[in-house]
Amino acid sequence: MNNEYPYWMALAHLPKWRTERVNRLLVEILHQRKMQLQEFFALPPESWQNEFSLTPKEVNALNEAKVQLSNYAFMAEELLAQGFQMIPINAKEYSATLKKNLQMKQAPPLLYVKGNIKLLNEPSVAVVGSRNASERALQFADTIAKKCAAEFKVVVSGFAKGVDKQALDSSIKYIGHSIIVLPQGILTFGSGMKKYYAQIVEGDVLVLSTFFPKAGWDAGLAMARNVYIYGLAEEIYVAESNDKGGTWTGVMDGLKKGRTIYVRQPESDEKNANQLLIAKGAIVVDAEGNRLLKDSSERPQDKATPAESDTNQKEQMTLFDLSVK
Repeated sequence: MNNEYPYWMALAHLPKWRTERVNRLLVEILHQRKMQLQEFFALPPESWQNEFSLTPKEVNALNEAKVQLSNYAFMAEELLAQGFQMIPINAKEYSATLKKNLQMKQAPPLLYVKGNIKLLNEPSVAVVGSRNASERALQFADTIAKKCAAEFKVVVSGFAKGVDKQALDSSIKYIGHSIIVLPQGILTFGSGMKKYYAQIVEGDVLVLSTFFPKAGWDAGLAMARNVYIYGLAEEIYVAESNDKGGTWTGVMDGLKKGRTIYVRQPESDEKNANQLLIAKGAIVVDAEGNRLLKDSSERPQDKATPAESDTNQKEQMTLFDLSVK
């Protein structure tokens, strides 16, 4: 697999290509045509255009990526030498939860990780909320992290200030397991790697990025990262949300997809959007994370329509057909 990493990197970081387009090309190359990525890149541009129905712009992007293959090879060697791992979407170690939740449209083709990769396929919970969170929200994050540690569930955190950081620190405090989802390239997280070195070595923490390894922190990457936080989790707990921003957007998207999302019931003196999310279909829980009975006026959580479910299932199975047996 090592000699294939540069090709995976080239495809994963094609400029102006949507994730779904990359994944569909991967399905065609690996599943339908039973080709190696190295064979695909060895083809002349006219074969890409004629045999794979690629547009001239797509062919140009692939040509540019092909020129960078030697650089990707050096970077892959650098990553492996420093103890990082790369997990393509067809690897058995790739998170089944991430595939199931994000499907063909958003599942990242390649993961960059360091730490205990077994955490990718253990029961998982995302604890999300505002950066400028209240003490009640931070205490809620601590409580959920403690429950996760006791129940052997992995806490998925975005490493942002506020609720995310509290959930991570509490998970470590209670000797639980955590996945840190970065808003940057994994090679630019040096200070964090040093800070959590012991937990990474002991297998309690996995650091994960989907972005170009040397990409610095960026607000756009931070927003894109939120999709992967929600995608890696089987359950989502919302400590506190505003009526806009990353938490709100992520929850609303999750509700549309029929995800299991729990929102802390706010106290009467709190000023946040938690109650709005509950009214829109999220499941209300108390300060301990216990589910509360919903008022009959609240509508049920949105579910995908049968047609959508059928389509999603077909796409999911196509992606899983890529998995190494």
